[in-house]
Amino acid sequence: MNSGEKPASKPTTPTRQAILDLLKRRGEQSASALGKALELTPMAARLHLYDLQGEGLVEERSEAKAQNRGRGRPVKYWSLTDASARVFPDAHQGLAVEMIKSVEDLFGAEGLAKLVKKHGSKQRAAYGEKLSPAKTLGDRVRRLAGARSDEGYMAEAKKDGRDWLLIENHCPICSAAKACTGLCANELKVFSDVLGKDATVTREDHILTGARRCVYRVKGKA
Repeated sequence: MNSGEKPASKPTTPTRQAILDLLKRRGEQSASALGKALELTPMAARLHLYDLQGEGLVEERSEAKAQNRGRGRPVKYWSLTDASARVFPDAHQGLAVEMIKSVEDLFGAEGLAKLVKKHGSKQRAAYGEKLSPAKTLGDRVRRLAGARSDEGYMAEAKKDGRDWLLIENHCPICSAAKACTGLCANELKVFSDVLGKDATVTREDHILTGARRCVYRVKGKA
């Protein structure tokens, strides 16, 4: 192998993928925390992390121990790099971006807006069917999270006081959304519509503005 060549990537085993998924869902973690979540020893988790680091998929930072935890080596926290996007679903983003640009070139901004509106109508129909059996707002949020996970968004629903959070840890259409910001604005409207008139939906975190994930707060109306 030439000195300038990168080492070949190792196969993505279930354990390695599980580590990447946890970092995607929870943000930076220590090897100990990852090991505990996956029933591995900290050393075993660390070895996987070093392999992933060698492939440019994760990076580390060190933090001194808090005073009440005594002296010792700094704790290393691991997080995903931008390059890790290649191991998560991308929903054919290159093709999607090309199609968006072609529609705008051929039909202008008005034509692109019509395309986004049509996409939203299909989403409302599909999500509405999946949410129709739900009896409560919480059940609707959970079902919507399940539908979004099926599409590659790594979504989850969490209770937060009296509210619900719809959390999307991955955006499989990120490149397309950057090329057409109307897609994100449209999805917020779709969520508001399918979750019902008894709920208000606001976006608190947004991947396109630099956040690690997208977070939507769902409040029930009195």
